[in-house]
Amino acid sequence: MFAKDGTVLLHPDRPEAKYRPLRALQNFRMLMRDKEDTAAVFRIFESLPSKDFLPRIADLVVSEKGEYLRSTEPYLPEILDDHAMLRRTPKGSLAHAYCDFMESEGLSAAGLVAESERAGRPRFPDLVEWYINRTRDTHDMFHILTGYGRDALGEASVLLFTHGQMPSQGHLLIGYAGAANIRNMVKPSKAPVMRAVREAHRIGKGAPQLIAQPIRQLLERPLAEVRAEMKIPEPVQYRECHRIWAEEGVNPYNLLASAVPEEPAELLAA
Repeated sequence: MFAKDGTVLLHPDRPEAKYRPLRALQNFRMLMRDKEDTAAVFRIFESLPSKDFLPRIADLVVSEKGEYLRSTEPYLPEILDDHAMLRRTPKGSLAHAYCDFMESEGLSAAGLVAESERAGRPRFPDLVEWYINRTRDTHDMFHILTGYGRDALGEASVLLFTHGQMPSQGHLLIGYAGAANIRNMVKPSKAPVMRAVREAHRIGKGAPQLIAQPIRQLLERPLAEVRAEMKIPEPVQYRECHRIWAEEGVNPYNLLASAVPEEPAELLAA
């Protein structure tokens, strides 16, 4: 299968994705020790390939919408890291919120690219590469659209929101097993951790697929308008967790300092 410009869907030299749950678990443990270990996240996803991954890519990239996105947004980091250009949009836009978030967190789209390359994944000139890159490059935008922060629960929530849009066992493993680990670490606590991640999962299922949207156009629009169009409400249960933790003296940004993850084998059988 080819795009109109002749780009092949799957390059013949691209290695076949192999299901390696033990490797995924090893990297999950690494992630629980250091939630900033983004390379471990990429290795988890590589170890738990989805059966409908290629059909899902084909549905988008060879469609009229996919052809348009590839021609207008071939490589998102060049757009997302040009904060001077993004700041020219009106105040209150998604672009301003994106710049504020990335600058306050010390992040960049190029930095996420570098983290993915640390995972050692070979690159190929095919449509799969464009799709994988686009899923990677829109991750931080999910934080802004959903309202989930970069604390451990926020990251788990974003991944389960993403699973609602692009299902994979990697999202389930990190999202639900990570949330269970958080809940066990802060016992006793009244924070509705599992309700928070289930809410994120449900919202993701009901939202249009972000990867299929024209990102450049979304960036120019008011954040509130984009959230409404994407059917993304306030993260009620996540905010409730933060409120309760504040009362209990729990720092949500330091939950995993001494975490010992449980074996989430039941998720791998799902």
